[in-house]
Amino acid sequence: MKTTSRAAAPRRLPPEERERSIVDAAVSLAGESGLEALTVRAVAARVGVTPALVAHYRPVMESFVAEVFTTIVAAERDEVIASYDPSVDLRTNLLRLIETLLDDSRDDVAMVWVQSWALGARNEALGARVRTEMDLWHSALEDLIARAIAEDPVLRENPLQVDPDSSAWMLLAMVDGMSAHSLVHWAPRDRADLARRTLSAVLDVPVVEPVQPAETLR
Repeated sequence: MKTTSRAAAPRRLPPEERERSIVDAAVSLAGESGLEALTVRAVAARVGVTPALVAHYRPVMESFVAEVFTTIVAAERDEVIASYDPSVDLRTNLLRLIETLLDDSRDDVAMVWVQSWALGARNEALGARVRTEMDLWHSALEDLIARAIAEDPVLRENPLQVDPDSSAWMLLAMVDGMSAHSLVHWAPRDRADLARRTLSAVLDVPVVEPVQPAETLR
């Protein structure tokens, strides 16, 4: 007896779960291939549903791209800022933060940021989210630096030595620039060294060279 095979229909999910699956798939796709990869068809293929179903939940693609961008970069910001350690000094905290953001394992987020600046010039919904997220990054860094000054007796006695507002701007400019450069493999051979020197300039303190391991005695 001849039978006709049919492709399995997508499993019916409650609206909340289906919506979550679409957003998660878009976030995953953007992490792998950047924001430019986000199309209705590409997201639908990743979820295993029809493009019409994706369009039903997210009818305006420009707004959906902005939503995905925010989901990705906000998660990174929350993670990095939460790693602030009040038991160590400001310089150590900021150096750890910079080294974390410049780590090669975060190139996927760097790609999302770089593409957001370009795409946001024509996608106003995305452009607005980019401006908001950049403001949030600046505010978070500014607050972290101000908190460290308030808790450090030496910095508290010389409050003009470090300006939280301008320091946050300079650090973000360095991280954004170096992250973008690294995507095309154009970057200093020792990014950690450049990070130390930039941080020293921002904080107006001498460069602290990393401790070299002592040679093994023979």
